[in-house]
Amino acid sequence: MSVRDIRLLGDPVLRTVADPVATFDRELRRLVDDLADTMRDAGGVGLAAPQLGVSLRIFTYLDDSDEVGHLINPVLGPFSEEMMDGEEGCLSLPGLAFDLRRPERVLAVGQNSHGDPVTVEGSGILSRCLQHETDHLDGILFIDRLDKETKRAAMKAIREAEWSNEPKPAVKVSPHPLFGRGR
Repeated sequence: MSVRDIRLLGDPVLRTVADPVATFDRELRRLVDDLADTMRDAGGVGLAAPQLGVSLRIFTYLDDSDEVGHLINPVLGPFSEEMMDGEEGCLSLPGLAFDLRRPERVLAVGQNSHGDPVTVEGSGILSRCLQHETDHLDGILFIDRLDKETKRAAMKAIREAEWSNEPKPAVKVSPHPLFGRGR
């Protein structure tokens, strides 16, 4: 399929709750392929549709055997009580990583690109990835979950990152009412 540009911190789509997928068609499967291609090209272990500017509840991930998987309309839980500490980064904040505590294990349920039910059990890195990518679908970035001191360091690093001053895409708003929601 194709490698797409990854949206960076500051793009409003990254702070928007993504819409559930209702139509499982060829276009959706093309998006899943683009997510996988872009994730692999960028050297990531996960990538959510909002990171490509598409506000839909879809993400791809690398599983424990380095195979690409995807989840559509994911729901996480239960989470283990055991926690893990580890460095976490994000393709939308290139070159930056910070320590973040997350549950060691999680169960994720969702659908595949044909609408069939899928269950993924994640532990370690896969658990971290499932949580991180689902956060993206809820408009949450991993830096939002950092402790106060680490977040302060993260914000400083973001301000100093060369990509942080690049112009962000404009959000275009239609002048037409959308299903009864006027201007």
